[in-house]
Amino acid sequence: MLRERTLTNLYNQRPQWLIDAHRDVDAAVAAAYGWPADISEEDALAKLLELNLARAAVNGPFLANDVDENEQNGNGEDAED
Repeated sequence: MLRERTLTNLYNQRPQWLIDAHRDVDAAVAAAYGWPADISEEDALAKLLELNLARAAVNGPFLANDVDENEQNGNGEDAED
């Protein structure tokens, strides 16, 4: 039974609670960015790309191996000295 409980199966079945959760997250992201709640996925992705490119132009591209091992302990939290 547990072998049948996979993300693939969950998304293939698309239960109503998952559809509702995605809708709620999409609305929260739109609100956080000040976008209309009914923004299309295509428009949201275009705006996110625009923001990412603008940030990279200012800060330079981020590469995962640029993280100083002394700054993080592997789970995104600051390492303790």
